[in-house]
Amino acid sequence: MSPIPTLGTARTILRPMRAGDWPDYHRLMRSDRAVFMGGPFDLKTAWGMFCADHAQWDLFGCGALMIEDRASGRVLGQVGINDGPLFPERELGWFLYPEAEGRGIAFEAASALRDWARDVLRCATLVSYLDPANIRSARLAERLGAVPDPLAARPDPTDLVYRHFGQATRP
Repeated sequence: MSPIPTLGTARTILRPMRAGDWPDYHRLMRSDRAVFMGGPFDLKTAWGMFCADHAQWDLFGCGALMIEDRASGRVLGQVGINDGPLFPERELGWFLYPEAEGRGIAFEAASALRDWARDVLRCATLVSYLDPANIRSARLAERLGAVPDPLAARPDPTDLVYRHFGQATRP
C-alpha cells in the first residue's frame, strides 16, 4: 500500500488525519450540521466514522484527508474518497467547519482530491451521495462537473447520486 498522500492547493494543504483533529470533527458530527450525513451522531458512532475515514487508506488505498489552511494552519474540514461495503462505488465526499464556508475551500479541496483519484488511483469514475435537501452540496457537485445519475446504486434509497466522470464500474 502506498503512503497517504499530502496534496496542496493554492490556499490549503490536504493532509493525513491526526488524533488532534478529533475534537473539531466530533463537534461537527454531534451537531445539527451533520444532518445531511445521517447525524447528529453519538460519541461511539462519530468515533467509528473518524477511525474508518483513516483506516480506509490501509484497506482500500483511499480515505479522508483533512483540509488545512496554508496561512493559519487551522483545520477547515475534510475531503475524502470513500470505499468499502457501505459504498456501492467510490465516493468523493466533503464537509467544512462553519467558519470555512462560503470561500470556495470545498471546491478547491474536492477538485484536488478528485483529480488525484483520477490520475493516481486511475478511478474510471467517482460519485457523490447527497441528501436531497443538501442544496449547497448539490451545487458544489455541479461546479465540480458532476451530473445527476438517477440509475446509480446508492447506500440510502433517498440519496441523490452525482457522477463526476466516466460510467458506473460496479453493479
